[in-house]
Amino acid sequence: MNIRMIWGIAATAVIFAGCGGAQSRVKKGELTNTMEQESVSGSYIESIGIGAADPALPSQTQRRSLSRDAAIAKAQFEMLSMVKKVEVEGGTTVEAAMATDSHLEAKLKESLSGAEIIKSEWTNDDGCVVTLRLPKKRLETMMGVKFK
Repeated sequence: MNIRMIWGIAATAVIFAGCGGAQSRVKKGELTNTMEQESVSGSYIESIGIGAADPALPSQTQRRSLSRDAAIAKAQFEMLSMVKKVEVEGGTTVEAAMATDSHLEAKLKESLSGAEIIKSEWTNDDGCVVTLRLPKKRLETMMGVKFK
């Protein structure tokens, strides 16, 4: 092995050790019976969405594309619901702050559309499970608020 290969392997190991990756929610092509999720923990907000497509569509690519789009939309909706319940400094929630600041909702939706898709998994029937993650710091910055 040459030195570049050793450094490449070491860098890859550090990356995977530090990221941890998203938990798998599909086993052998089927959804797991239990999906545990720590939605708002650490420095990220994470959500999952499950989507399906019309099984009558002619190709697997079409079914998977539509099921992934549906899963992303669902995960974004779930993330929006979670973020609204997060407390900001001052003892109020994001949802209450949105009631007093009309621009905050637009900023929140913009922030959520920028969430990272960290995992897409397909089931045997071409359904899709998507995991989204959004750094809390980025959300605070974009919304102009500070979370508790």
